[in-house]
Amino acid sequence: MEEHPIGTVRAVYFSATGTTRTVALTLARTLAEELSAPLEEYDFTLPAARTAPPPVQAGDLVVAGLPVYAGRLPNVLLPYLETWEGAGALALPLVLFGNRNFDDALIELRDLLIRRGFRPFAAAAFVGEHAFSTTLAAGRPDRADLDTARAFARRAADKLRAGPVEEPVAVAGRTPIGPYYQPRDRSGAPIDIRKVRSKVGAQCDQCGLCAKLCPMGSIDPRDVRSYTGICIKCGACIKGCPRQARYYDDPGYLYHKEELELGYARPASISLFL
Repeated sequence: MEEHPIGTVRAVYFSATGTTRTVALTLARTLAEELSAPLEEYDFTLPAARTAPPPVQAGDLVVAGLPVYAGRLPNVLLPYLETWEGAGALALPLVLFGNRNFDDALIELRDLLIRRGFRPFAAAAFVGEHAFSTTLAAGRPDRADLDTARAFARRAADKLRAGPVEEPVAVAGRTPIGPYYQPRDRSGAPIDIRKVRSKVGAQCDQCGLCAKLCPMGSIDPRDVRSYTGICIKCGACIKGCPRQARYYDDPGYLYHKEELELGYARPASISLFL
């Protein structure tokens, strides 16, 4: 007996630079086609979309896409994620990491979805260009990655056609979940970049796009050199600036960025769980 017919396939995601969105929508579109269900998109990247949980009903299938920050889910998003209500809907937790490792982010997302009333039946960790870099996993997700996503979504649909979901999908990760990844300098001392903010160069023309793109709403639209809140180093303002006017010059940040680019230059692999 197959799983009950799907009401709506929902791509629900946070995606500051578009990479998580690309994979989430690829998975969701393929699932919707395979299961003959409508597709809806819910992008909660910007603050205005995080005033209420995504609309989810019992018969839905939710592709829940989050980026990996230091091996975990972004801590600033956890209070919002804890407002979600799954109502027994199926879920495919998706995390996207910048070529180092997804560590405990996927199991953290799977367990959060279970706690909020979802039924995770498949899961995936994909690779995307790192938020700090234009060379680390450059251009990913690429065509091959998206072909893998489509093939995996078809297998996930087959699983639902084969019978009802009895148990949550098993995924990689530690229980209890470990700490956030801690970058260190050459002497082994911790590097703390939490208070680091991007700066603005002379080529800025005050177009205000960076303020519109900031997921925290932290860049003052009246003066984009000023901040009204925290910077999470998501890359939205830097990669989205048409004049390449935003940058970081903090020594700890730059050391950590170089360390990642040199130490994790090899193409990381996608991990799939079904």
